[in-house]
Amino acid sequence: MKAENVFLPLKKGMNEQDVLCLFGLAHVEFLRPREKLLLTDMLGSASRIFELSLTDLAGLLGRKLFTRLWRPEEILRAAETTRKLLTDGGMHSIFYWDSTYPPQLREIYDPPVTLFVRGTLPDNGGSLVGIVGTRFPTGAARTAAFRLGFDLGSQGIGVVSGLARGIDTEAHEGCTEAGGRSVAVLGNGIDIVYPVSSRAAGMMILARGGALISEYPPGVPPLQHHFPARNRIISGLCRAVVVVQAPERSGALITAEYALDQGRDLWVHSAGVVGSSGAGTHRLMESGAPVLSSAADLMRDWGVTPSDRGAAFISSDASTGERLARNLKEEINGTCALRAGELYWRG
Repeated sequence: MKAENVFLPLKKGMNEQDVLCLFGLAHVEFLRPREKLLLTDMLGSASRIFELSLTDLAGLLGRKLFTRLWRPEEILRAAETTRKLLTDGGMHSIFYWDSTYPPQLREIYDPPVTLFVRGTLPDNGGSLVGIVGTRFPTGAARTAAFRLGFDLGSQGIGVVSGLARGIDTEAHEGCTEAGGRSVAVLGNGIDIVYPVSSRAAGMMILARGGALISEYPPGVPPLQHHFPARNRIISGLCRAVVVVQAPERSGALITAEYALDQGRDLWVHSAGVVGSSGAGTHRLMESGAPVLSSAADLMRDWGVTPSDRGAAFISSDASTGERLARNLKEEINGTCALRAGELYWRG
């Protein structure tokens, strides 16, 4: 998105009614995110949108609107519930015009008007990497996603993904195991960790200073059409996106398309370009996406030299018992993490 298309700050500060109406807009799914911004920009506040009829809205947007869901009073009652859920749950929101809104995300064509946040987003200046892929990875791709997330997290680079089973969860867990801050973009309200199998990973993201975010208000369930839309946020937050492994029909390929449209670096992982599970990844590679095998490849492309994590590697001359004892001691001390028989050394 070109700089001149970025929406300007509102002419006046938002009052409580404006905030309530922005929460209301988050419940209005028949309007596109960019249309919500256009209307707010044209009218000067979100509150004035709720004074209009459906015919008025259609006239301003220049397209026909066929819906029975434009019931301003009901929508604003739902917005009151959203405000209460945020307060009671210790959650918060960030609006497009706020200084804390992620600057990378603000530049995409259709940024969300409101981000609902549970936890803490990384500082505005931080580089983030999206790691995505299939829910049913091979063992090699699963290990690669965890290793990539771990190595990025140990270098202070945050990982963004969708908290789905498989590649997403492995990447999140790798980052948090290294002490890094991860961001999960959800296709439902942030009060719900979906799928249930990813709950532990979600809680660890929060415990390590990361965030669960969504454009959908608390209480909104995980509906199928939400997930392709949330993929634009995953790529929009990031400087680069890595597709670890994806079959021909995969949501990760939608994220890859968004990354290219948004001008993000797009990579594929060498562990996920073979077989039917990697058919989509292989196609991206053939189309020109560079292949990486480690976080160091990406960092070198950025002109960044990975720091020495200073791992105290154990001599191969040590006996099996000595190595196991040393590994256990290092794990207890928090120096390393043991996963699937492999050691991962923390910074």
